[in-house]
Amino acid sequence: MSNNYKAGDKDTRPWGTWEVLAVGSNYCVKRITVNSGGILSLQSHNFREENWLIASGEAVVTLNDDKFVRRVGEGVFIPVKAKHRIQNDSDKPLVFIELQTGEKLDETDIIRYEDKYGR
Repeated sequence: MSNNYKAGDKDTRPWGTWEVLAVGSNYCVKRITVNSGGILSLQSHNFREENWLIASGEAVVTLNDDKFVRRVGEGVFIPVKAKHRIQNDSDKPLVFIELQTGEKLDETDIIRYEDKYGR
């Protein structure tokens, strides 16, 4: 098991921000804010799964070949190696809580397939 996150870690991305709220040996909890019009890269992870819970706003979620909307209080399970992304098509910020679990938790476990921001 390896977890390279620490509570209080944060970063600003082209689409918004993330902040680590809590960590354990095999989990990390982040609060992620997606700006109006923001979209994360289409990505997958080899070592972690994710659970997303929408706290405010409305999310457009891509999970493999499916695309659907999630609203406040609704969640999404992202299995290991599943292609996924989240976007905010509304005029208000989207905030969701992400629970990562797995054997390796860090920012290097991201495989990008598409990225609006050229990363």
